[in-house]
Amino acid sequence: MAEATGSDHRSPIRVLVTKIGLDGHDRGSLVVAAHLRDAGMEVVYTPPWQEISAVVKLALEEDIHVIGLSCLATDHLLVPKLMDALREAGLKHVPVVVGGIVPDEDEAILLAAGVRRVFHPGASLQAITDTITGLAETAFSADDLR
Repeated sequence: MAEATGSDHRSPIRVLVTKIGLDGHDRGSLVVAAHLRDAGMEVVYTPPWQEISAVVKLALEEDIHVIGLSCLATDHLLVPKLMDALREAGLKHVPVVVGGIVPDEDEAILLAAGVRRVFHPGASLQAITDTITGLAETAFSADDLR
């Protein structure tokens, strides 16, 4: 399988797959993380129950290109606070995607907060990979303009 890289041929796309809040269900995030790794991305995976500050710190330290959050409980309601923390840390250029069980009315809240895409149960792994690749390439282009 070809290595997933940005259009400027940088090293592999670096994705942080994580969970914030108290939701401990991580089967889906493990499957997605393994698929992204198999697609050639570098995946930084955290166990469940991460604090927002820890996610921001890890994104900074690991030079993350895209953050993927798994949400199976109401912890998706914490995502707007994460988006604010990323902006405050100078990471507003790092796209965030959310996967899991997110009611339609809450999806609008996440998108308004800056989440780039919400994947619902049944989303294909290829759609997730393609979206993350596209978002990373956009982020690479933005880096080149700075």
